[in-house]
Amino acid sequence: MADFNHERANDAFERGHLLTAQSNWLRAINYYQASTFALDAADEKSQDALSAMRACARRYIAHLTPAGEVVEIPWLEGHALEGYFLPALTASDRAPVVVCMGDPGHRKEEYLFKVARYARERGMSLLAVDLLGSGTGSKFDKVVGRPDLESSVGHVMDYLTTRDDIDEHRIGILGDGAGSSFVARGVALDNRFAAVVCDGGIWDMHERAFLMNRLSQDGAESRGIEGGWPGRRFHCPVLITVGGQGWLKSSVVTDLFERLKSYHPDISLKIFESSETAAAQGHHDNPTLANEFIFDWVADRLGLISA
Repeated sequence: MADFNHERANDAFERGHLLTAQSNWLRAINYYQASTFALDAADEKSQDALSAMRACARRYIAHLTPAGEVVEIPWLEGHALEGYFLPALTASDRAPVVVCMGDPGHRKEEYLFKVARYARERGMSLLAVDLLGSGTGSKFDKVVGRPDLESSVGHVMDYLTTRDDIDEHRIGILGDGAGSSFVARGVALDNRFAAVVCDGGIWDMHERAFLMNRLSQDGAESRGIEGGWPGRRFHCPVLITVGGQGWLKSSVVTDLFERLKSYHPDISLKIFESSETAAAQGHHDNPTLANEFIFDWVADRLGLISA
């Protein structure tokens, strides 16, 4: 299916039907990514699928108006971050921007069909970035185990402040996925962000609570673990969204949120219940509803006025 959509996109482009080409490139990206889920990262089929997915992504952003670009962001020695930068639709000067980063295995190509339009339609540029670097991400295992993943967030901010088409005072970030607490930690260490949508460190807090219980049962000393909560150090408005049918029970999320709020008053929690959908883990049952809520919130915090 991915190959068929890829071919259909290229054929449409050759005939001058750009919109059809773009929609098929996006579908091909989705199918190529899905086709790799059951394959080992080093499998030749996986490598071929990811290469084709990246080719579709590049053709898609190159033919946007205004055109997007592939960017490289310095991070680790020998391992730079790679991102897709999509300018705001009507920006004539410096525009606000939202950064999208997922959990360590999340691929930035997904954001092209998942969230890009919500940002650009609201007057924001978008930077989609992942931790996998350039290529097909075969070195993922060497990156995901690092204890300092949050350092990537500051490097992304450093890069954005060098661009002359970005308003450095209106930069938001979306940390997507259950494993993206590193985004919360990174934002807590950097006071340059204007808004953040992430788990607020709730997953880290949940793990610490589990560890504290285990240490207590073993008779070990557990003091000091609580002190690592990132909510004490946030410098900007924070939004946490979860599904009521997600991995963590709503009651657990609410309890952890209240602890965060005692340290950081400008933090909000939205739990999507089954009656309104977007209630599954990652809002997979209705991502549109969740994304509309999220990007409206971000637009409000970045001072954007809807037409």
